[in-house]
Amino acid sequence: MAEPAGILFIGDPHLGSRRPGRRRDPDFVAACLEKLEQGIALATAGNLLPVILGDLFDRAREDDHRLLVRTIRILRGAPHQPLCLVGNHDRIDARLGDDTALALVREAGAVRTIERSGPVLTQSLGGRMVGLGATPHGDPIPEDVTGQFPGAEVVLWLTHHDLAIGRPYPGAQPIHPIRGCDVVVNGHMHGLEPARQAGGTLWFNPGNILRQSVDMLDHLPSTWAWDPAAPLTFARRPLRHERDVFDLTGRHAAPVAPDAAQRPSVFAELLAAESRSEMERTEDGSVLLEEIARLFEDEAVTPEVRDIVLALHRGAGA
Repeated sequence: MAEPAGILFIGDPHLGSRRPGRRRDPDFVAACLEKLEQGIALATAGNLLPVILGDLFDRAREDDHRLLVRTIRILRGAPHQPLCLVGNHDRIDARLGDDTALALVREAGAVRTIERSGPVLTQSLGGRMVGLGATPHGDPIPEDVTGQFPGAEVVLWLTHHDLAIGRPYPGAQPIHPIRGCDVVVNGHMHGLEPARQAGGTLWFNPGNILRQSVDMLDHLPSTWAWDPAAPLTFARRPLRHERDVFDLTGRHAAPVAPDAAQRPSVFAELLAAESRSEMERTEDGSVLLEEIARLFEDEAVTPEVRDIVLALHRGAGA
């Protein structure tokens, strides 16, 4: 088989059998697998190496057999074995154990997983020697990779972190120059962040191929092609998708003016949150969680109380 002409970056697929939040797909499994299938088809058409930027699955212990079998079938159809960076959703207790869905897909030979920080490969892509390294979620991003890719003409690094590339992002760490590295491509952050230079290193965050939450309503699901001949540019490859897949019930209601004398307690509002919504009960409790987060901010609830309420929410399995 001819060497890959370049790389196709596939942002966090978050494959799952449980429909998230306000999504209203009649068959969510089919909807998320279709995005992955389109990405692999684009890689095949362009003779590109598929690189998944983490969080192949939304739950580490995903156990829906239909989803797992179809995922393996799709990935094994790629012209070149896909690489998959391990994301925080893929593993349990900071490890990729044998009890995880990604480990099953790896053992089926459908992907090569990147589980540790460091060099991954040095090979010819499109006639140029390319060095590729990566840092999984939670590990420190290096500051110097000089000499780790002998003979490489261009060096890429993959990350799965909260990064201050563009718009403010909670808890984001600043980007920095990485000596010996030309480009960093990041997963984890769900929205597109245009490329930004830090010293001699270009940082880019393409965003997810699947919109999980309503705040990503305007995000255009896409994969991104990278050509070694133009290493500081990325070519967008949009994916077919249904725009109106979110139930927006209650999202545009005008806020009620605060009245300290008449306003019910925070916990009374929490109890009433679901009844105010006309939506059916969600599979992951995320609509109720939206209400809880809003009330936390409105009432300046202390971190201690927030932890108690969120623990109750998780324990209820909403």
